[in-house]
Amino acid sequence: MRIGIDLGGTKIEGLALDDDGRELTRHRVATPQGPYEETIAAIVTLVTQIERDTGARGSVGIGTPGALSPATALIKNANSTRLIGHPLDRDLERALGRPVRIANDANCFAVSEAVDGAAAGAAIVFGVILGTGCGGGIAIDGKAVTGANAIAGEWGHNPLPQPRPEEQPGPRCYCGRKGCIETFLSGPGLARDHAMVNGGMLTAEQIVGGAAGGDGACQTSLERYIDRLARALGSVINILDPNCIVLGGGMSNCRQLYERVPAIWSRYIFSDHVGTRLLPPKHGDSSGVRGAAWLWND
Repeated sequence: MRIGIDLGGTKIEGLALDDDGRELTRHRVATPQGPYEETIAAIVTLVTQIERDTGARGSVGIGTPGALSPATALIKNANSTRLIGHPLDRDLERALGRPVRIANDANCFAVSEAVDGAAAGAAIVFGVILGTGCGGGIAIDGKAVTGANAIAGEWGHNPLPQPRPEEQPGPRCYCGRKGCIETFLSGPGLARDHAMVNGGMLTAEQIVGGAAGGDGACQTSLERYIDRLARALGSVINILDPNCIVLGGGMSNCRQLYERVPAIWSRYIFSDHVGTRLLPPKHGDSSGVRGAAWLWND
């Protein structure tokens, strides 16, 4: 039995999968907003509850914001700041009495979709989170790629490729740079771009809905977004050459992306033919927690 824990900023979700990927049980609790130690206790409680439900002991994988630093073995780059600077894996191993495996939540998404999701069986999978931010993860042969600096797949903090004059220097990103892919392709990035051109303040969901309903301004904003996504993914394909790219996050619900982006991304890809498939997720919001369980995929 494999137990997966998705450690989010507002909720912690846990489930158990059998060897065939069937879900055995699932629970969630609110993420403690107090001291770090409360988060450890909440994860232990979830694992205990799952094992009580199933009557079995399982391996434990954790999907977390941020990553374990290879330099310090402490959590870094987490938007849940109470985790930063702590040895999350060692603390959980002590508390649970067994080894744990930890990966960035975007890596867990990629693993989930590569093992038994939309890209099942594909050798190289790039998982993209297009939501409040722009995350990315890589799975090769069903296993997460972490990288020497624990930042493999973090495409969102590269500059937008081939920027147009009006896109330079680009919006300021929370990372301190300007013109990051995240500032253009996150949901808030689409909303900001639309507001700059048209005024008003629509959400990304409203812009996508307006475009589908024939609103000209929304259609134009979405076309700019599609071209930027094609450029950004084109650079990923040039480097990684994945079999599949799977989109997650709120923008993955925009059906136009799966037809329009592959129709134009060959302009930005160094190949006479592009065999990479762009796919919606099979498991949706459950991909993160399922991927955490599949970190034990030996």
